[in-house]
Amino acid sequence: MAIAKPEWLEQMETILETLNEGVLISDDCDHILFVNSVFEEMTGIARTDILGRDPAELYSPEDRLVLQELRRKTRQMGRSTTEFYLPTRSGGRLPIVASARSIEDPDGRSFAIVSLIDISEQKAAEQDLRTANTLLEKRQKEIEDDLGLAARVQQSLAPKCMVWGSIRVETFYQPARAIGGDFGLVTPLDEDYLNVLVCDVSGHGISSALIANRIYSETIAQLNKCAPLGDMLRQLNQLVIQNIGSSLFFFTLSIARVDRSGRHMAFASAGHPPAMIVQPGKEPRLLESRSTVLGALPDAVDPEPALEVQLEAGDRIVLYTDGITDVFNSQGKMLGVAGVRRFVQETATLPLDQMKRAILERVAEWREGQPADDISLILVEV
Repeated sequence: MAIAKPEWLEQMETILETLNEGVLISDDCDHILFVNSVFEEMTGIARTDILGRDPAELYSPEDRLVLQELRRKTRQMGRSTTEFYLPTRSGGRLPIVASARSIEDPDGRSFAIVSLIDISEQKAAEQDLRTANTLLEKRQKEIEDDLGLAARVQQSLAPKCMVWGSIRVETFYQPARAIGGDFGLVTPLDEDYLNVLVCDVSGHGISSALIANRIYSETIAQLNKCAPLGDMLRQLNQLVIQNIGSSLFFFTLSIARVDRSGRHMAFASAGHPPAMIVQPGKEPRLLESRSTVLGALPDAVDPEPALEVQLEAGDRIVLYTDGITDVFNSQGKMLGVAGVRRFVQETATLPLDQMKRAILERVAEWREGQPADDISLILVEV
């Protein structure tokens, strides 16, 4: 149906054809008076097939209701901008941003001028992003599930509190993340000795935990063979150098081997904070490392790495990792070995389990913020 165009539209057609966006102009009866060539390219519909028609005829009944609401809003407000779609000749739906403006000509006739911008590439990118986010969320969930399982496995390997003959042991382990690089062992050797060990692998998180588990397995194997402490340190050092071989990686450990009587202990340490032996009311003795950190240097283990220590009834042995010592207060002061030694002396008169809690509470009070490193603590009372 041919409808006469207003004069102003005939004068503007040449300009409207130069635009990079689709343009549709309709009268107050919603009959199309003009579409430009970009509109034809966007829809695949020739202007001769659409001039004089109501564009609502191209939409489904449901979408016509949406279109009518957009027209009502434009007439009421004088303008509107919304995302919608254009039907195409092939039956497709082209996503667009439609900006409509209602005008009146000098004769008082109303017209709607609608500019149409193709946003199909933007919508495709949004869909790709949603798909990628869905995959990332799925992968994140898998990682979290794996970490949760790994954390439960690692916690199952954490040293347990125990009573072995007349000897009592209290333990604590807390990783800085879901899983960590510290581990500890409290395990009898035959019926004659109790091995107590703490180990600290450099770094945090998954890589440190994997290496720590490998060292843990080899340590168990060495203990089961009743290996002397010096031989065990050398084997662990060689294992890591040969199989991991990174100059950026190292680990430290301390091990005490106490006989059943509780009166004699063999002790060896490599690059680890000093162990302590304390009697209630006395200043703790320090047991320093004779060997340096392991996993980096082939000759890290001292020729005579082990100490023979005589113990008295009531002695308490304290092993820990640097998650206890290397903490800072609000003034930036590190607790250090001296601070831990003071806490050990202050709490040595308490029952062993209360002593453990009191040391951890004092460390937490000193520390500003949450733990930045894994924490391991083992107390032994003979």
